[in-house]
Formats: sequence, structure tokens, C-alpha cells
Amino acid sequence: MTGRDWGVLLVLCGAIFLEGIDVAMLNVALPSIRADLGLSTGSLQWVMSAYVLGYGGFMLLGGRAADLFGRRRMFTFWLLVFLLFSGLGGFATDGWMLIVARFVTGVAAAFMTPAGLSIITAGFEEGPRRNKALLFYSGTAAGGFSIGLVVGGLLTSVGWRWVFFVPVLLAALILPAALAFVPKSARPDRTGQSFDVLGGVTVTAAIVLLVLGVERASHSGAGATIGTLAAGLALLAAFVAVERRAAEPLVRLGIFRNGPLVRANLAGLLFAAGFFGFQFLVVLYLQELRGWSTLETSFAMLVIGIDAVLSPLLTPKLVDRFGNARVIFGGLFLAAVAYALFLPVGADWTYPAMFPSLIVLGLAFSLAYGPLTIVATEGVKEEEQGLAGGLLYTFFQFGAALGLSAVTAVNVAATEGTSPTAMLDGYRSALWVPVGTALAAVLIGALGLRRVPGSPATAAVTRAENPAPR
Repeated sequence: MTGRDWGVLLVLCGAIFLEGIDVAMLNVALPSIRADLGLSTGSLQWVMSAYVLGYGGFMLLGGRAADLFGRRRMFTFWLLVFLLFSGLGGFATDGWMLIVARFVTGVAAAFMTPAGLSIITAGFEEGPRRNKALLFYSGTAAGGFSIGLVVGGLLTSVGWRWVFFVPVLLAALILPAALAFVPKSARPDRTGQSFDVLGGVTVTAAIVLLVLGVERASHSGAGATIGTLAAGLALLAAFVAVERRAAEPLVRLGIFRNGPLVRANLAGLLFAAGFFGFQFLVVLYLQELRGWSTLETSFAMLVIGIDAVLSPLLTPKLVDRFGNARVIFGGLFLAAVAYALFLPVGADWTYPAMFPSLIVLGLAFSLAYGPLTIVATEGVKEEEQGLAGGLLYTFFQFGAALGLSAVTAVNVAATEGTSPTAMLDGYRSALWVPVGTALAAVLIGALGLRRVPGSPATAAVTRAENPAPR
């Protein structure tokens, strides 16, 4: 790659690192925020939920906006919004102020992230060059989250407001670099075309309601949850009806005839559900049952961040030798193994007893995440790269919300009392959720191993040599 290519890639990696570190640092700062602002448990929950709703609900719209209005324009504008509202969160003096700031920050990330991904997939030609860039990008994303756990603990010990100010400083460095390195491109020609406003409204409302229903399932009554999910599904059906009739649809439904893309998105949803659900349970186990501090927990989880090293160094070699399909399958299988290794967890487990599960999960993430990103954007027309990225991140975000909600619900239902034994029983029962989602992902990954008739590729998902008709 040229120096200019590396400049573009480093800018985009900086942005995805920023998004990852922002989320991770907030996770470990929540107790301090509650103590300082006097927030109730419900209000504290909304500090996280607001970001999830903004990020997951607007991701698909954000991805398509990059295609329609220009990737560089969307990336830089929403990076600026991210900077401003992250800073606003640091100055918050009331819970509502912090919740609003987190919601808008989530919306900004929903537009910025798929725009950044599509700059890579559209700017680097399909094949080894793009694969290398995407694997480097995915490793940086994972590194941001892992490092954020530790940095968040350190910053919170100084003052929780620094958890919001540090992303502002990083964004302030990335923004001028983006203006300097990301090349300008002609604004997409939309002469005679209309923007699918109705499609954008219905799909965004549908995803917001679905994410809200799933995310709140363990905190709200069954009636409210079912009603919210039903409303979301109804709006999703309305969106499909709108897109079938729209002259210029926001989402061309034919993209779902691309089998590898659909499998990658479904596997990504299940992989995210297991990963985030498992991580949540481990944190609860270490802090609530074992009494570990936030910083001790962060350092314990840091080993999962080995994927930040393996993704750009090991995974490209494996992809070149075995193809995306086999590497993805291996990653999904190792995730199931990692969760299963933690099932017999005891009340007095030493860290060496936990280590195999955590290190295997880091390896699994390095094998699965990057190749899933490659497959989900491979064989897609350049003018739909933003849409493909938005779809992938929407599935990841929805999977994360689903996994967190499911493990919380099972943990609460299975915990009878407050004794260490009761708490341990709840954790063990809830651990079956990530095991189950990982096994389901393995089954989907196995479908990609089938030989494509008439194609020299070992698997359809490897190179998507037979893309769906457009």
C-alpha cells in the first residue's frame, strides 16, 4: 500500500478505535457516575441504553446516507458531532443531560462507523489489499475496546468526567487528519432521484423499537416488552412494503439474495450475542462474587485483546491459505469452546483457571470478526458499500443487545437469594446462553463450507464469486 493508503487507513482505524474505547471506558465508569450525579438504577441504565438505541437504531440509515451523500462528508461531519456531544457528556450535571448526550453520540457513531468502513471497502480494491486493510481495521476496533477497559478504570480513579474528555481529545486529533488524508470524491449523482424518506423513517423507528424491546426485556414487564417488539416488527413489515414499491429504495431488498452476505450477518449477530453476554457475566462474577476492583477486572479481561495483535498479523495468513469460510468457522467454533470452558466455574477459581477461556476467546475473535467483515462487504457494488457496512453493524449491535438481555434474564431467573452459592448458580445457568448462541453461529458458519457448483472456490463465503443478481 502507498503512504496515502496508510494515511487513510490510520485515520479510519483511529475513528473505530475511538468508538471502541468510548464504549468500554463508560462501562467501567458507571458506578462513579451514579454516585456523583445521584442517579437511580433506572436512570443509570438509560445512560447505556440511550447510546445503544442511537447506535443500533440509526446504523442502517447511516450506512445508506454514506452512499447517497458522500462517505467523506458523512464521516467528517458526524465525527465532529461525536466530538461535541462526548464533551457535553463530560460537563453533564444532571442525568437527563448525560442521557441526551449519549443518545446523540450513539447516533453520530451510527453514521460515522459505516461511512468509515465503506471508505475502506470502496477505496481498496477487492482481494488481498482490501482484506489486509479490513483485518487491520477490525483488530484496531477490538484493541480499542480492550484497552478502553483498562484506561477507563485508570481515568475513573482520577474523575469519571475524563472518560468523556479523552475521546474529545482523540477526535480533535483524528478530524484534521481525516480532512488531510481521506480523499475528496464527487458527490454521488442523484439527478432525478428522490430520497426514500418514508423508508428511512420506518426502518429507523423499527430498529429503535426492536433494540429497545430486546435491551429492556430483563428490566421491564412482559407486556411492555412484547408490545414494544410487536410494534417494531409491524414497522419492519411496513418498511419492507415501502421498499417493494419505492422507485429508489433506501435498501434494495435484492441485496438479501446474496447468500454469503446474509450468512455473515446472521453469524455476526449470534457471535456478538455470545461475546457480549459472556463478557458481561465474567465481569459480574469477578466484581460481585469475587469482590475484584474495577481495575483488577479490567486487567483480567485485557487478555481478550490479543485479537488486536493477531488480527493484522496471523489472520491474513490464515485467510490466504484456507479462505474466509474456514477461518470464520474456526473462529466461531473456538468461541463455543471458550464459553464451554467457563461452564464449571467455581466460587474460588484462580485466574489461571479462567485464563484458557479468555485467551481462546481472544483467538476466536481474531479469526471471526475480520473475515466476517470481509464476507459481508464482498461482491457488493461500490454504491452500496455503505449499506452493506450498515447492515453488518446493525446485526452486530442487535446481537449485542440480544445477548446482554438474554443472559441478564436467565441470571435473574436462576438466582435464588444473595448467597455466593445462589449467585454462582445464576452465572452457570446464564453461561449456557453464550454457549447456545455460539453453537448456532457454528451451524451457520458450516453452511459456508459447502462447495459452490461450477466455482473453483472451496466455499461460497470465501470469495463470493457468484454474487446475487442485481
